[in-house]
Amino acid sequence: MINIGIIGTGWFSEVHAKILMEMEEVNLTAVCGTSLPKAMGFAEKFAGMRGYDDVEEMLDGERLDAVYLCVPPFAHGEIELQLIKRGIPFFVEKPVGTGMEAPEIILSALKEKPVITSVGYHFRYRETAARLKTELEDAVLGMVTGQWMGSMPPVQWWRDFAKSGGQLVEQTTHIIDFLRYAAGEVEEVSAVFGSRVLENMHKGVTVPDVGAVTLKMKNGPLAVISNTCILPEGDSKIGIDFFHSKGIFQLDQEGLTKRENGIVTEWKDQDSPYILEARTFIHAIRTGDASGIRSDYFDACRTQEVAAAAVESARTGRSVRIMDDF
Repeated sequence: MINIGIIGTGWFSEVHAKILMEMEEVNLTAVCGTSLPKAMGFAEKFAGMRGYDDVEEMLDGERLDAVYLCVPPFAHGEIELQLIKRGIPFFVEKPVGTGMEAPEIILSALKEKPVITSVGYHFRYRETAARLKTELEDAVLGMVTGQWMGSMPPVQWWRDFAKSGGQLVEQTTHIIDFLRYAAGEVEEVSAVFGSRVLENMHKGVTVPDVGAVTLKMKNGPLAVISNTCILPEGDSKIGIDFFHSKGIFQLDQEGLTKRENGIVTEWKDQDSPYILEARTFIHAIRTGDASGIRSDYFDACRTQEVAAAAVESARTGRSVRIMDDF
């Protein structure tokens, strides 16, 4: 039996917990929240879980084979270091921080004492993602455009730039990561951000609500990624388009569309990528074989580096080159 602990009691912790509850030989053992009532309330939904309000107390009191870490961007750092110190593998929801300060410290610790890690870039586990990568092998990619257009999440920390890193870091990171996964590494980043609506509608909003990023890829293609969080709740447009020598591939939340010589072909995702990423992580814990994990902590930090470079470019008005090595 694999004993799993969860840190964080938000909606996404519950998404992961429900998936894990359905898996054979997986036991949801404990949950840690920012308060004991929150932790106990979460634990009551999943039989057998124990609630804690202190991470060290949970790690000392339980024999855990792995931990799911679902906390806001500003909360990363010490928790991961505790897990690495104890040799406990962990799955962490994106993003891995607000910038690069905490991730770089965690990377150094992982180099000293490696553990199995996985990061929740679930787009990589979509069946249509595998199809897209295969299709692109025989094409010359010229341009990629991506977008994450939606509304502002209703949690207070999200609208605070110091705590969330802004929409590009907290949400649009999925588009940046999939760009890297499908089209290769980024060489240079230039970005502009703006505030059009939300700072006048809500108190305490310090995140930009519109942004555009231009990226030069190391293997030649150009990419433009845009985002906004000014749309009414329920309205969104999320996806990424690949323009290549044979036509267009469009990946959205429903599936993949191929447009080639006037012929349109569509593929839909059949299985939940969240389930597939969970199975892959648990398999790695059970067997020690982490080769199926499509985004480990090291790889996720490259995505984080691109997002952080965009934030820096928007701040300074200058383009930022991406480092080859951490």
